[in-house]
Amino acid sequence: MSAAIGDAGIDAPGAVGHGFIHPVRRIGRAIVDYALPPRCPGCGAIVGEDRQFCLGCWSSLHFLDGPACAQCSIPLPTALPGAPVRCGACLASAPPFEGAPSAVAYGAVARTVALRLKYGRRTGHARLMAQLMARPLAALGRGDEMLLIPVPLHRWRLWSRGFNQAALVADALTELTGTPHDHRLLVRNKATAALRGKGRRERERIVAGAFALAQDARPRAEGRHLVLIDDVHASGATLRAAARALKHSGAARVSALAWARVVPDALMTGNIFDFADVDSDMTIKG
Repeated sequence: MSAAIGDAGIDAPGAVGHGFIHPVRRIGRAIVDYALPPRCPGCGAIVGEDRQFCLGCWSSLHFLDGPACAQCSIPLPTALPGAPVRCGACLASAPPFEGAPSAVAYGAVARTVALRLKYGRRTGHARLMAQLMARPLAALGRGDEMLLIPVPLHRWRLWSRGFNQAALVADALTELTGTPHDHRLLVRNKATAALRGKGRRERERIVAGAFALAQDARPRAEGRHLVLIDDVHASGATLRAAARALKHSGAARVSALAWARVVPDALMTGNIFDFADVDSDMTIKG
């Protein structure tokens, strides 16, 4: 019996104490799961494991792993896979980052996960998001050259909310991938109005000058590949403003990574959400 348990990685022959502890843990977990069963983060249905979607919610997620703009990562369905192509917007005015992928398109389920993390205090959702963001992160380059930079909140908003959702996602990405993060390299030195309902130009005006480098940022950033981390990429105004500040850090490259990307209807059939509806600063209508 000891050999069988050891082969399963639960206990080693001769380790008597551990052979008793693990069955107790399994029984305790079973009791907890019975009383508080794991639920789908999208709809609340009972599922088999923590941080697991039900079949319906999983099937509704639209993963953004197809051809995309090499600069801003907006999906380009008609582009040839593997061909480095830039979209018209980036050709007209290139953003201050090189690559800004997201794990999924912003839709009903992705929105629910983001809002439950941000406003429902479901902080465990940060790890769920990070699990699906790990793949596009790896596609951006070598992890040992990267430094994850969560988009910071202004101190007033941080005090009122109690946490920065982007920082929680960055922490989870570090735990999952080993890529280091730095929460203090970028600061938000200006409190800004919520961007919900604002047009593109108004959003750009609101976040202009909102971010700055920490006084000791340059030695930590110089020569590194800095990757901004955020929950939602909508118009991109917040990410562009943050990236412009990071460009002065001496970094070799600046990119961005988000959980969900708002994609125009013309590029993603069935996405009913408009660019003016959400962003990393979105709020819930009362």
